[in-house]
Amino acid sequence: MTVPVDGAVLGADGLRRCAWGDSTDDYRVYHDTEWGRPVHGDDALFERVCLEAFQSGLSWLTILRRREGFRAAFAGFEIAKVAEFGEAEKERLLADPGIIRNRAKIEAAIANARAARDLPGGLDALIWGFAPGPGRPAPRTLGEVPAVTPESTALAKALKTAGFRFVGPTTAYALMQACGLVDDHLADCHVRTGAKR
Repeated sequence: MTVPVDGAVLGADGLRRCAWGDSTDDYRVYHDTEWGRPVHGDDALFERVCLEAFQSGLSWLTILRRREGFRAAFAGFEIAKVAEFGEAEKERLLADPGIIRNRAKIEAAIANARAARDLPGGLDALIWGFAPGPGRPAPRTLGEVPAVTPESTALAKALKTAGFRFVGPTTAYALMQACGLVDDHLADCHVRTGAKR
């Protein structure tokens, strides 16, 4: 019987990292260079909101490997452009093999662009307004990493109130992790211990 790894693992390159971040080359690059690093800018955060929504019910690896296809299909995730998508663009997206062709998620991405465009103060200010304060202890195991927090629940509620779709508390927390609002790299992960953050 194999016991799943719950702590950081030593990679072939001699670096310790969160176990999920050492499982494939794609994950390794994403883990080491992007996940948990602060992301700012309305369009950049809109991309992350959309990708997290498309990931719902799927592996993140599926989304990661199609990210360039998503960027091409959704006009580089420029809010102003996606907000103008109409029926012709919806049909084009539903026929695009470079993305996840799910009508509800495609319609949500377009609706979310319109909601983001109309946000007073912008998406960056709204999302970062829910970043928890400093002082949270570093998790030592994956079991110590929550799936939902009070802040992610509040962020999901604020996004839904603003008209966003596919943004429940779990999705909101995944967004917070990916965009550096929280640092859930494990305590002995090389990214947490060695990177300039």
